[in-house]
Amino acid sequence: MRRPFSILLLSVLVAAQAAEPIALTLEQALASAEGVNSNVLLSREAAAQALEQANLQRAGVLPNVNLTANQRRTRNLNILSTTGALSETRPSSRFDARLGATYQLLNPQVLSAGQAARTGAEAARLDVRATIQAAQASVAQAYFAHLRNLRRLDVLDANITRAKSLHDLARNQLAAGIATQIDVTRAEAQVAQAEQARLQQVTSVVQSELVFKRLLNLDPAAPLTLADFPLKRVDAGILSLPESRTSFEQRADWLRGQKALEQSKLDVRTAKFERLPTLALAGDYGRAAANFDDNGKRKVWTFGATVSMPIFDGLRAGADHRAALSRQKVQQARLNSLELQISSELRLARQDASSRYAQIEVAEKNSRLAEEQLRLARARYNEGVADNREVIEAQAQLAFAADNLVDAVYQYNLSRVELARAKGDVRTVLAEKAP
Repeated sequence: MRRPFSILLLSVLVAAQAAEPIALTLEQALASAEGVNSNVLLSREAAAQALEQANLQRAGVLPNVNLTANQRRTRNLNILSTTGALSETRPSSRFDARLGATYQLLNPQVLSAGQAARTGAEAARLDVRATIQAAQASVAQAYFAHLRNLRRLDVLDANITRAKSLHDLARNQLAAGIATQIDVTRAEAQVAQAEQARLQQVTSVVQSELVFKRLLNLDPAAPLTLADFPLKRVDAGILSLPESRTSFEQRADWLRGQKALEQSKLDVRTAKFERLPTLALAGDYGRAAANFDDNGKRKVWTFGATVSMPIFDGLRAGADHRAALSRQKVQQARLNSLELQISSELRLARQDASSRYAQIEVAEKNSRLAEEQLRLARARYNEGVADNREVIEAQAQLAFAADNLVDAVYQYNLSRVELARAKGDVRTVLAEKAP
């Protein structure tokens, strides 16, 4: 049986009221991204796995020590070679307790592989930093997007207020015999259009709020309040770009690429070392007797060294070397491409921020002109020298100009976030808050 819509709506409202309200600043949101963003958590686990892989490689370099205890009982059967007769021996027992150890004294391949694995772990840690930067950029963008949508609600509310005021004025003008019924109808239609636009914007607000909550793993039903964060209006065109090498070194993804290239070079060296000889030591020391509970156990020990030299391995070493060389070339190409990308991002981000800065000034001018246009149109309508079409058009122009100003500020905020990300640290945008 389907539940009535009113009951479903009531349950949603009760759930929303039960959830704890959430109030965040941009600084808190960026800090939270490091601990709760799913991409960051996944990258941290990948870094932990890379570290354990390095530990596994290190295990091949360190001594391997084990303790064994063995109790066995045997009975042998001998066959005489001359007559073929069988000769049985008496059953015997033996107990051994030994401490054994093996050590790769000289194995260049294992040493090089361990160094490559440690470099890979360092690259994974840098990848976490790069993921944090990407997550913080997404959080900042979602933060400003939600603030933009809330500001648009204010613009639409002001538009509704003006439309209702014009509707009341048209009715008064009609009662005074100055206006006609069509003026009232046009004003009423404008009120309906403004209210419809607001209803659509409410959906946009809910959508941007859910996107923001998903990035920070917040309760979708909890009421959310974001503190305003106006950025200083600084023309990015006056900012000097850092030197290329300096700008690269501030980017975690470039540092990660450097480590990946270093690891690929170590892999090439490791493949070469497969043809080198290895030297291993092995030995054990313990006690032996017939049974584990016998007294008078005697000392037993062994010690030896093994030298191994590969002669023919089925052409495996050559294939490994060529594959490692190919991976090195691929990583070098990726790093070169990343350097070009970073340089382009820096220049484009600075140009975009400078352009957005100039667009705010134009949008503010358009808003002032639209307000003046509306004032003059209302004066003409109040005096009865024109119908309210000019007022309706002027109100639409003012609503468009106000919304355009809100969007211009939003785009400028995004450009500053992108510029901070391109420089290597999204959190530097926090220092650009307007006083």
